[in-house]
Amino acid sequence: MKAAVFTKYGPPEVVQIKEVDKPTIKENQVLVRVSATAVTSGDARIRGFNIPLGFRTLSRLIFGITKPRKQVLGVVFSGIVEAIDERVTQFKVGDAVFGANNNFGTHAEYIAILERESMVLKPSNIDYTQAAAVPFGALTSLKFLRDFGKIKSGQKVLINGASGALGVYAVQLAKHFGAEVTGVCSAINLELVKSLGADHVIDYTTTDFTSNNETYDIIYDTVGKISFSHCKNSLNVNGRLLLAVAGISQYFKMLSTALIGNKKVVAGVAIFNKKDLNTIKVLLESGELKSVVGKSFLLEDIVEAHRYVDSGHKVGSAVVTLD
Repeated sequence: MKAAVFTKYGPPEVVQIKEVDKPTIKENQVLVRVSATAVTSGDARIRGFNIPLGFRTLSRLIFGITKPRKQVLGVVFSGIVEAIDERVTQFKVGDAVFGANNNFGTHAEYIAILERESMVLKPSNIDYTQAAAVPFGALTSLKFLRDFGKIKSGQKVLINGASGALGVYAVQLAKHFGAEVTGVCSAINLELVKSLGADHVIDYTTTDFTSNNETYDIIYDTVGKISFSHCKNSLNVNGRLLLAVAGISQYFKMLSTALIGNKKVVAGVAIFNKKDLNTIKVLLESGELKSVVGKSFLLEDIVEAHRYVDSGHKVGSAVVTLD
């Protein structure tokens, strides 16, 4: 089968399309023929080894010291079940599915995934490209807003990077939870963010949101551009700064704010699971959550997808189609 393989860390060009062995299913696994996947910021970060300070040694141990241990990236996918182990009960051959594989490997024509992983039936009202665009951003933002942010109805929430892969779903999820939402993005994406339900939008190229005398219960930085010292005065009492991208200094700040003061910094890692994906599926089926595809690429053009993600101006998801 074809797969996007990288054998060394570096720029987008280190990714090459190669023929690799098609996976065979093991106990409790499902074989999925991938119709679409996406290049996420996480994929690009691992490929270029652009790891936040303080975590590089640990990341080398996890991902490979001198070269990548897992040479096929990709965590999100949509596709069709081609085979199942005899112990599998939740899926059958021919099912249309989508999900997120915590173990990578979705930048390929086939993946073998455990039945218990975050994979569910694809909503019938979206296609495979739209389905692949959702899990990374939606599951991550659900974790940050609901679990880390303890979001409540009536709160004021600011999303920094509101037009990116995490931001477009954060805006919609915050509205789902009943918040008043302000989205921060560039001027070209203001209308998109409004269309997703944002009550207010701010063009970061002309306005610093910390200077508008507004305060928020939650500030969710999806792109790693905000410091606690810069936005502290924009947080309400008991407000939380949620950091989707954090280095060691931000984690130390999280510890210090946990002990001192009533304004908190919260960072962490979102591990994908089936229960949360089912929550996202229901919202997609009802139309309350909409998929946002920034650009679509063929597998053969995945290097361009990596360049698009590296640009820092990605809208929604960079989807890669195989079908």
